[in-house]
Amino acid sequence: MRGHDEQTGHVFSYLSPEQRVPADHPLRAIRKMTDHILARLSPEFARMYSKIGRPSIAPEKLLRTLLLQVLYTVRSERMLMEQLEYNLLFRWFVGLNMDDPVWDPTVFSKNRDRLLAADVAARFFHEVVAEARARDLVSDEHFTVDGTLLEAWASLKSFKKIGDDDPPPPDDPGNPTVDFHGETRTNTTHASTTDPEAKLARKGQGKEAKLSYSGHVLMENRNGLAVDAAVLPATGTAERDAALAMVAELPDDGRVTIGGDKNYDVAAFVEALRGLNVTPHVAQNNKHRRSAIDKRTTRHPGYLISQKKRQRVEEIFGWLKTVGGLRKLRHRGLERVEWIFTFAVAAYNLVRLRNLERAT
Repeated sequence: MRGHDEQTGHVFSYLSPEQRVPADHPLRAIRKMTDHILARLSPEFARMYSKIGRPSIAPEKLLRTLLLQVLYTVRSERMLMEQLEYNLLFRWFVGLNMDDPVWDPTVFSKNRDRLLAADVAARFFHEVVAEARARDLVSDEHFTVDGTLLEAWASLKSFKKIGDDDPPPPDDPGNPTVDFHGETRTNTTHASTTDPEAKLARKGQGKEAKLSYSGHVLMENRNGLAVDAAVLPATGTAERDAALAMVAELPDDGRVTIGGDKNYDVAAFVEALRGLNVTPHVAQNNKHRRSAIDKRTTRHPGYLISQKKRQRVEEIFGWLKTVGGLRKLRHRGLERVEWIFTFAVAAYNLVRLRNLERAT
């Protein structure tokens, strides 16, 4: 018998979002871990807010919403609020009932800035790493470091000579025609008027130069989890500077190994690692000069293992740029870029922890 195509508006609903989400949905494991972490951060949240005044958006709901933006590659907060209006799964994850109103995008952004000022992303990230350590999923001996360029939210047209106040050409003041062919442009003489902290950089020979930031992660080699993250201006030494800073933060419990690609095969960097009681397992760069890594290191079987394991760090960067939405940044300024980068790396760790849990 054919069914009737009738739509009846019900006044009441007797099913909650919790009942609508399947018990084996991948987000359930992430929601459970996130709730445990947010409960541990609750005292920090209490110190961030005044005890009087009008209630703001709960920081727990803010962070769950931002997690969804990273996990589902939602490109703007306006689209994120639109999804919350009608997406039942999103409402369940955030903690909104069917009748709860959704926030205005501007209100949401202003409340998010409070989390930026309190450096909540770094605290959330460290709690995720602590969760992984509690499950004995993190190596305390073998690590890998690497960096990648994050394309800034700024056009090359905004990269102008410092102190040049010439008015834009009359053809289109909003998007003027700029002819910079034959002009020598460097970070010492030029700066972006849109994002002054972005630097002109390229990943390698033959690659185009773009306004960028330099994102870095320190990965443990057992399960490929990121244990530290940082963003620096995209300079020629940013990768090695970030690596030394992150390695220095490791617990001083004994000698560890640090893997890396050929960009880290620099004598000063290798000596600095050894001074920190770290064995450098970086790839040898014998193309134009003598490598700083000799047979004292390469003769050990662990060196070859590190060279194989270090390639997994590219999985983190690949996820951040495809799923995490960091191929082209949506924020300006070093502080905001580091905040969202650290938070996205924490989201990657949550996905990785869920996958490891399902595999066991």
